[in-house]
Amino acid sequence: MTYHTQPRLFVTGSTGELGRLVIEELLNRVPANSIVAGVRSPDHEMAKHFSARGVEIRVADYSRPESLSSAFEGIDRLLMISSTAGANRVAQHHNVINAAKAANVGLVAYTSLLHADQATSGLGEDHILTEAALRTSGLPFVLLRHGWYVENHTLSVPPALQYGAVIGSAGLGRFSSATRADYAAADSVVLTLDGQEGRVYELAGDESYDLADLANTIASAAGRPVTYQDMPKAKFKQALIGMGLPDSLAELIAESDVAASRRELEDHGRQLRALLGRPTTPYREAIEAVGRVANFSV
Repeated sequence: MTYHTQPRLFVTGSTGELGRLVIEELLNRVPANSIVAGVRSPDHEMAKHFSARGVEIRVADYSRPESLSSAFEGIDRLLMISSTAGANRVAQHHNVINAAKAANVGLVAYTSLLHADQATSGLGEDHILTEAALRTSGLPFVLLRHGWYVENHTLSVPPALQYGAVIGSAGLGRFSSATRADYAAADSVVLTLDGQEGRVYELAGDESYDLADLANTIASAAGRPVTYQDMPKAKFKQALIGMGLPDSLAELIAESDVAASRRELEDHGRQLRALLGRPTTPYREAIEAVGRVANFSV
C-alpha cells in the first residue's frame, strides 16, 4: 500500500491499561489527527481526555461486530490489543479480524504472548489460535509477542510483606519482564514503521529473574525478611482465590508460573530494547518503588 498522507492508526482498547499508554506514545510520534482510539464507551474519562487532545474516538466493542465494521473504515494500520482472558476471547479476536478484513485495513498488529508458538501451557492457547486466524485471514499482519509485565509482580508486593513470603509455582523458572510502558512504546514504534508485514517480535525485558530474586528484591526495598515459597499449581491457585482473586484471574496467574517453570517466559534476544532504542526499565526499580510504599501500609 502506498501512503500519500500520514497513515491512519487505530488502537483498540484505548481506555485500557496498555491501550492508553500506546495512545500517549503515539501522540509523541505522529499528529493527533492521524490517531483513532477505539473505545467501548465514548463517555469514558480517558476517551474524553484523548478527544480533547485531537484524537478521533470511535466505538469499537469486541463483542459487538457491527461496531467494529464501521470503526475500522479508512484505517491503514490497526493495533489489536488482546482482550481479557475468558471464554469468549478467541471469538472476540475473530470479530476484530473479520471486521479488519472487510474494511481492507492495511496492517494488523496483534499483542500476542512471548514464544506463543512454543507454549505448552494454557496461557498461550488463545494466542496460538488468534495467530492462526490472522494467518488464514489473508490480512497483512505483524506479531508483537509480549513477555510478562512487571506490574503483574508488583501486585504481589503487599501480600508478600504482610505474610513474609512470595508464593508461586514457578520453581526456578525465570521471567524476562518489562513494564507495561516499555511494551506500549514498542507497540507504538512498530505501528509507525513501514515494512512490518510478516514480522514477529519476541518482546521481553533485558533482565530475567526468578521468584526467589523477586522475594529478595522486595525484602531489600522494605528492609524486612521475605522468602519465596514454591507450591503445586492447584494449591497456589487456591491461595490466590483465598486472597480475593476471581477464579479466572487466579488460573491465569498460576498458569503463568507453570509457563515460567518451563522457561517459556524467558528470552534474551533483546528485541524490545532494539525497538525502544534504550535499555528496558529494570524490574528492580518497579519492585523497589512499590516495596518502599507498601512497607508503610502493612
